[in-house]
Amino acid sequence: MANAWQPDFEQLVEEHQSMVFSLALRMTGDRGLAEEIAQDAFLALDKNLRSIESPEHALFWLRRVTMSRATDALRRRRVRGMDLWVEIEERHGLPAESAGAGSGLGSRLGARLEALLTTLPEAQRAAILLRYQEELTPEEIAAALDAPLATVKSHLQRGLKLLRAKAESHLKEFVRGI
Repeated sequence: MANAWQPDFEQLVEEHQSMVFSLALRMTGDRGLAEEIAQDAFLALDKNLRSIESPEHALFWLRRVTMSRATDALRRRRVRGMDLWVEIEERHGLPAESAGAGSGLGSRLGARLEALLTTLPEAQRAAILLRYQEELTPEEIAAALDAPLATVKSHLQRGLKLLRAKAESHLKEFVRGI
């Protein structure tokens, strides 16, 4: 049976580019690398456009490809011996010390949380991003990551526990009473 929905590449890019870039950025913590990953994801979409069956399928497909490409990029980086946390600190410094228009308490806290998120193991970070940024259910995350549901739930639970512990030790200035 022929596919009745005809995907429009430009429309899909316009509709999903911010989501793709945001996922890649939060997975890698590197703007340049996130741009490369987003570009690569859309190039792959263009090559596979005929296999996209619906708008929902396009969204699912882009999330999965983006997370896969980001994970691959992080693995390549790790193999080269680069520590992502050290690289972010060297490149950008600690956000709390930066001055300027965007250095209010909320943006400082957000930047510090973003930095802590990049220190989580890839699988936990991927699950947390898809759950809280993309608002997917654990079942949808399992499908997007091609992982068992129990594994996804474990990654969410362990990732949040680790993120809380890191936040308690690294964000004391934002915690009331300390």
